[in-house]
Amino acid sequence: MYRYDEFDAQFVRERTEQFRFQVERRLRGELNEDQFKPFRLMNGLYLQLHAYMLRIAVPYGTLSAAQMRMFAHIARKYDKGYGHFTTRQNLQFNWPKLKDVPDILAELATAQLHAIQTSGNCIRNVTSDHFAGAAADEIEDPRPVGELIRQWSSLHPEFSFLPRKFKIAVGASKHDRAALRFHDMAVEIVQNEAGKTGYKIWVGGGLGRTPATGYVVGDFVEKPDLLAFLEAVLRVYNENGRRDNIYKARIKILAYALGEAEMRERVMREFLEIKKSGSLQVPETERARIEAYFKPPAFETLDDIALPSEGALGQWVASNLHKHRMPGYAIATVSLKPIGGVPGDCSHEQLDGLAQLMDDFGYDEIRVSHEQNLVLPHVKQKDLVAIYARLAALGLGTANAGLITDIICCPGLDYCDLANARSIPIAQKIAERFADFERQHDIGELKIKMSGCINACGHHHAGHIGILGVDKKGVEFYQLQLGGSGAEDASIGQILGPGFGEHEIVDAVERIVDLYVKLRKPGERFLDTTRRLGIEPFKNVAYGEQLHAAH
Repeated sequence: MYRYDEFDAQFVRERTEQFRFQVERRLRGELNEDQFKPFRLMNGLYLQLHAYMLRIAVPYGTLSAAQMRMFAHIARKYDKGYGHFTTRQNLQFNWPKLKDVPDILAELATAQLHAIQTSGNCIRNVTSDHFAGAAADEIEDPRPVGELIRQWSSLHPEFSFLPRKFKIAVGASKHDRAALRFHDMAVEIVQNEAGKTGYKIWVGGGLGRTPATGYVVGDFVEKPDLLAFLEAVLRVYNENGRRDNIYKARIKILAYALGEAEMRERVMREFLEIKKSGSLQVPETERARIEAYFKPPAFETLDDIALPSEGALGQWVASNLHKHRMPGYAIATVSLKPIGGVPGDCSHEQLDGLAQLMDDFGYDEIRVSHEQNLVLPHVKQKDLVAIYARLAALGLGTANAGLITDIICCPGLDYCDLANARSIPIAQKIAERFADFERQHDIGELKIKMSGCINACGHHHAGHIGILGVDKKGVEFYQLQLGGSGAEDASIGQILGPGFGEHEIVDAVERIVDLYVKLRKPGERFLDTTRRLGIEPFKNVAYGEQLHAAH
């Protein structure tokens, strides 16, 4: 698990005191908001519609019980009693007072937490597979690679002022649970034909105004060469990325302007130059040191047992439990999507309760998923009845992981000054429409992802059903997309047509889902059916009478 070394601890303390001085200057009026902005962004502080928002880094999505308790403490003492988990595996506090932010950062630092590089045009928090170290299908735990990248990229002098923000993800399974192909750069741990482990490097993915899936620029990078190769990619971007237009500054624009062959050639040229110096060769001893942080827990020798299949517990087992690499264990997803709740929100009582549950059952470890849920990675199957009872008592026993009410949703116009439309109320209404758990389980895997603006913080382009909030002359409308995926079969959804009003969108979604249930073949997911049939049948049913009237 991520832990401070001596340098980390000293730097975070010094950084906090430096920022305290800038906050005091702002409060005294010595700095106006424009002058203060670069200082606050470098410390993870945003100014939203109604208040400041503080974004805390959670490297590769891994938290300890002590860190969860610290989040609970901050939520109680300085915020409105809750935190919000994001699609970047971070946690945000939406209501801190500016005068309190330095104290918040100082207290977070005591639990080895900080907000550095959670904003600005730099390398952001490195994300990873939330099943890392537990999944039955992974080649190796990807988090040591995430930690290596974190150490290399933190305060990197050459990459602190990139053309635009830069997001990196790491995965190690054939089933992509980290949305690798939608990142600026991604590291996929692979094995070659000889069984040797190395890295496939993806570049040029992203969402927003111009969504794109990445392509491969490094087919098999040797382990000692990883940082040299990543640095080569960043240098090509830093030197050639556009700085004249914020909307065309991401690496995806450069990657597709150059084309795959030219991009590969430029990266390889830089890579060979960097290798000559030998300064970025990763020694085996350093890899071993980092890997020791992520040593698997002392698993007991257990056998698999028959799991409950009836009632509420049976539904939870069916949707929220996943196969662990060790017999007698399971991976449990803790849904932060209760019916009618705010996706990703977690109260201080829930944070404390989860910390205690981690101490009692979970090897002091929990993960944040990019789908705004939490994951207990190592639970004994024999403890599942007790774990579920504790989760249900906390309001965290919702049996909907991967189902239609497990909606990814950005804060939208309720919080964000960039948003065009509210997203939270629409997500709540959709969840309430499909609240019946038997109906949800009959529908099966269906990922709805929703954004309140084109910046796509809710990943709507990658949703099986994607919803984008738009503004039309001061009125909120919602545009539908079908067929997106953030998994290994990555794809960008197709737009159905004109947007729906806020009183129409839930009905349109229901008509689409009902048609899928009618037309699906045995074993088909929603995504399979829409890909087989195309979007036209769903477009017809979504618009219903509107479409007939237009003809």
